[in-house]
Amino acid sequence: MWRSLRLVSALGLCASAFAQSSTVDSYTSTESPIAKAGVLANIGPSGAKSSGAYPGVVVASPSTTNPDYLYTWVRDSSLVFKMLIDQYTSGQDTTLRAHIDDFITAETNIQQVTNPSGTISTGGLGEPKFNVNETAFTGAWGRPQRDGPALRSTAMITYATWLIANNNESYVTDSLWPIIKLDLDYVMNNWNETTFDLWEEVDSSSFFTSAVQHRALRQGSALATAIGQSSVVSGYNTQANNILCFLQSYWNPSPGFMTANTGGGRSGRDANTVLTSIHVFDVEAGCDDVTFQPCSDVALSNLKVYVDSFREIYGINSGIRADQAVATGRYPEDVYQGGNPWYLASFAVAEQLYDALIVWSNEGSLTVTDASFPFFQQFDTSITPGTYSSSTPTYSTLTTAIKNFADGFVAMAAKYTPSGGGLAEQYTRSDGTPTSAMDLTWSYASALTAFNARAGKISASWGAAGLSVFPACSTSKAPTVPVVFNVNVTTVVGQNIYLTGSVGALTDWSTTNAILMSSADYPIWSTAVTLPANTQIQYKYIIVDNGGVTWESDPNNEFTTSVSGITTLNDVWR
Repeated sequence: MWRSLRLVSALGLCASAFAQSSTVDSYTSTESPIAKAGVLANIGPSGAKSSGAYPGVVVASPSTTNPDYLYTWVRDSSLVFKMLIDQYTSGQDTTLRAHIDDFITAETNIQQVTNPSGTISTGGLGEPKFNVNETAFTGAWGRPQRDGPALRSTAMITYATWLIANNNESYVTDSLWPIIKLDLDYVMNNWNETTFDLWEEVDSSSFFTSAVQHRALRQGSALATAIGQSSVVSGYNTQANNILCFLQSYWNPSPGFMTANTGGGRSGRDANTVLTSIHVFDVEAGCDDVTFQPCSDVALSNLKVYVDSFREIYGINSGIRADQAVATGRYPEDVYQGGNPWYLASFAVAEQLYDALIVWSNEGSLTVTDASFPFFQQFDTSITPGTYSSSTPTYSTLTTAIKNFADGFVAMAAKYTPSGGGLAEQYTRSDGTPTSAMDLTWSYASALTAFNARAGKISASWGAAGLSVFPACSTSKAPTVPVVFNVNVTTVVGQNIYLTGSVGALTDWSTTNAILMSSADYPIWSTAVTLPANTQIQYKYIIVDNGGVTWESDPNNEFTTSVSGITTLNDVWR
């Protein structure tokens, strides 16, 4: 009787898996063209939902209220165009050339725009978002976000590498390289400074940012070598080695996950880490844990911890078994727009698993380690650490179950995709209704990359294979010097004077985190700050009164810090 019940149960699970696979097959078939059209609709100037956007400018979403996303983010734009460039260079869609060239022109212009983070030579490349007409967004925001230059250079390097292979090296050297080099130099010189994270909330070091910076410098070094720009190679390689060393410090061995950010006061379990794994995927690197490849033991351990953190907090996950897919969001403590699941988070989990399956298939085996054991144990409670070849029943059992697990995350997104196929930013935690920004370009792009991974399509290698962590590496900061700021301001009771400016030590133009100055010598307000040595700095004073902010008049104050010794600045409010 027991054996009969077990057989019935197994047959039931197989039938359920088959039904889910059919559902996902149907969804990917119908949603793919919708998602592609959704991406293109949000690219100026001719996209149906890209009102006012210049050519090649990616609108994050056409939503203008609650939230207003009618801007272009360097990060989002670069991830979207990396996907389009991959489709073009692989021959999947040969109609995209004009869009790619427009993107390059747009980003070339945006690089030159003076903005609240600075000029092109004083930190402006770290500015996260711009108006869709390529002008600076000057409102308060989390600045800088240092993933943008890395992601933009990676997208353009991918295109440049294809152009070289197709006999167009002169265009790469003359036109693309100067743009790419600006971003790579920024990464090389600023990677070890704090940054606002992927979600624009935490100012610290970020795992996603560090990882994509590492990739950018590796690819940049290879491109520079290919086109004879050897003078930069040593610097890029040195800092790439240092970043790779620093990346290892994010690992939290118990219970086995990558801490997304070094600051922020929350658990560290974050979609940031899953997105990292898929955006550094290099099939030639196998299951390398040093670069956090999708099938590495650390990445699989991290994935389980991340997914499990959402099982109990969303109503739509109620009743789902512990070995089945659930809705996932940015991080479990999230409250933005209600703190809901995100479509791109669901697709990212699926994509990591599909990427892992690709590598295991290529290598003809998979390995269970002590670190990845909890992940694999979900699918086979009798599993033990070891290597299982593709000819073994254990390999078949695990890969079949993991494929079904991955499909489950796509099925979850499919369940809460409206009938027209439009993808918002989020779907509500209570009943799955699409919410927040509608037609989010990143949501559409994440669906397309997940679908490609499910179909076994891979991007070109970026050089992750065979890398190792140097025994001695440096993550030290640049030299600093003390600066005393004095400003003469007459205020009324309840008003305070704050300082903010163009570098992290001056809160990157933040008004919410600006530095409170002392009124001990009123009407002189003072503060002392340690700043990077021999660096051009811009700054302003602001008045805060019952939450209201008044900025000092333009232009920004500006000076260059000394190489050593203390500097005192005496200003008068303008």
